[in-house]
Amino acid sequence: MVENKEEKAATPIFRMQKMYTKDLSFENPNAPAVYITPQKQEPAVEVNLQLKNTKMDDDHWEVAIQITAKITSKEDDKTMFILEVEHAGVFLLKNIPEEHIQMVLGVDCPTLLFPFTRQIVSQVSTDGGFAPFLMEPVNFMALFQNSQKKEGADN
Repeated sequence: MVENKEEKAATPIFRMQKMYTKDLSFENPNAPAVYITPQKQEPAVEVNLQLKNTKMDDDHWEVAIQITAKITSKEDDKTMFILEVEHAGVFLLKNIPEEHIQMVLGVDCPTLLFPFTRQIVSQVSTDGGFAPFLMEPVNFMALFQNSQKKEGADN
């Protein structure tokens, strides 16, 4: 069976075209003393994750994951390190129904990006002289559904 041009043109296309680091910061304010003092407890971890997306043209979107992590010693409340990263990708979204665009941007795009973002965070913490900082996997579908419920409650 041969597809006509209209059917082929309407086929949804979703593809990551480029991935890149937009911003990266690592602060180690108490070095070298932080390496000498043995830690008896797991440090306190504060992580903030945000998503943002920007429409570039009719078919291209930039989706960025912004992560700020502050790791503090529980014993003396001193900052071990602060890591900030904005990791992004350009995605081609063509012939995707309008009602599905926000879910693709809020779930599918960050799900593709996150493993690479997680690797950057781990490598930077290691390069900073600490054990790899391994972020837990993120359920972007649950985050999206929660934000939809919150928006529905606000309206």
